[in-house]
Amino acid sequence: MPSKPKPKSKIQNPKSPEPGALGEDLVAQWLKSEGWLILQRRWHCRWGELDLVIGQPDPKSPQHPILLAFVEVKTRSQGNWDEDGALAITTQKQEKLWKAAQFFLADHPLLAELPCRFDVALVNCQRLSSIRSSPPQRSTDPAMLIKDGYQLTLLDYIQSAFTL
Repeated sequence: MPSKPKPKSKIQNPKSPEPGALGEDLVAQWLKSEGWLILQRRWHCRWGELDLVIGQPDPKSPQHPILLAFVEVKTRSQGNWDEDGALAITTQKQEKLWKAAQFFLADHPLLAELPCRFDVALVNCQRLSSIRSSPPQRSTDPAMLIKDGYQLTLLDYIQSAFTL
């Protein structure tokens, strides 16, 4: 008697990152190349997740930040409906990020007195063709990442994208 076919799982291979996580990797790589400190990645609280918390280093003490930015990363494929993720930063999303940032600062009191802002990074993601005969070349552009079958490109980085 033949065995029943296994149902296809909608869960991705845990060893293969999702495009959203790869977009965050790209933005973190780019921010580091721009001189920023990556303080936290994917910080969670009951209000949601802060994709990246970064610090502008103090010129006199480079390991200590003088400004914080909470970075929301939106990774989209070509032909998306929401202007590369920009339309996903709704008033409700801004309020959730603000509340999450307040929890972060309460959890990190040494950072709570620093000036803060909310930045948005828009990333384009394209799946590379599986019939490619040779692996893609590593990009020397810090605004591009080729990894796990995807090519990601930082389209726009919006400083102080919103205030509440």
